[in-house]
Amino acid sequence: MIEIVKSNRVEKKNLNCKDLDQFKSDIENGLQSSPKTIPSMYFYDKKGDALFQDIMNLPEYYLTRSELDIFQNKTDQLIKAMNLQADSYFELIELGAGDGLKTKELLKCLDINNFKFDYLPIDISSNALDLLEKDLNATLPNVSVKTKQGDYFKVLDALKLSKKPKIVLFLGSNIGNMTDDMASAFISKLGANLSAGDKLLLGVDLIKPQNIVLPAYNDSQGITAAFNINLLDRINTQLDADFNLNQFKHSPEYDEEEGIASSFIESTKQQSVEIKAIGKTFHFEKGEKIQTEVSRKYNDVLISKIILNTDFKLDTKILDSKAYFADYILTRY
Repeated sequence: MIEIVKSNRVEKKNLNCKDLDQFKSDIENGLQSSPKTIPSMYFYDKKGDALFQDIMNLPEYYLTRSELDIFQNKTDQLIKAMNLQADSYFELIELGAGDGLKTKELLKCLDINNFKFDYLPIDISSNALDLLEKDLNATLPNVSVKTKQGDYFKVLDALKLSKKPKIVLFLGSNIGNMTDDMASAFISKLGANLSAGDKLLLGVDLIKPQNIVLPAYNDSQGITAAFNINLLDRINTQLDADFNLNQFKHSPEYDEEEGIASSFIESTKQQSVEIKAIGKTFHFEKGEKIQTEVSRKYNDVLISKIILNTDFKLDTKILDSKAYFADYILTRY
């Protein structure tokens, strides 16, 4: 799992008719495909949010600690790489801000050194934004926080009207939930919503051996398994389905050569599941898997390939102390 692409969160308590129709359509199409899939964006209902916060604190889940290491210990390097000037106003925009754990380290440094900026966290989850704003108002009262609830690109398009310099943060290897072609298209679309000289800080997990990566997706406490299986619980609750959660299991894989981690929900027996809101029954063979997530790991060659046909050039990268994770700084030209 990434730290996960929260670009398309659908908050459980706010599921309106349009969202419900999309949810039904995505689940129907995914379970009719071969192999079966469920989009990873549906991890994030209220329970999923809480489980993911637990995952980020697990000893096996190195991703958060690795990028936090950069933000805690190389903040000055980040500021220099992003070419931030204390006397020049800018907008610091974060896509899928979540609880802002790492970003707070940067905000503290900018605040102490009297940088002039607005922090604009963007997220589909109003719950996540409300909690983040409340926390920052209490801990960093001098920082200007302007939360933006909605789709990344719709918000960025509206922000484009202001000609202020922009720094976009896309952290946690969120880009890793996309295929390489999707990632390239995503970064191209970001470029179309930014101006020359604007910066993108892209946080990515680096390719590493299986004994480091796989436990991050299969922790000893079973929290990642609960996070994955919660997708079925959500379908039961919101689409009136009858998944027997005891007859499915969490089944992660990691291809070290390709640098791709995948999460699956595996049927432990031959069975059928009715989803009344869709009006269909779906059949599962014993051992059949539903793919719920792909998490790509990167190196310099892959990053260069992904940005090749975009409006960005690579300036530099900053590594954590173990060289598990990298924050790449890209400039829109």
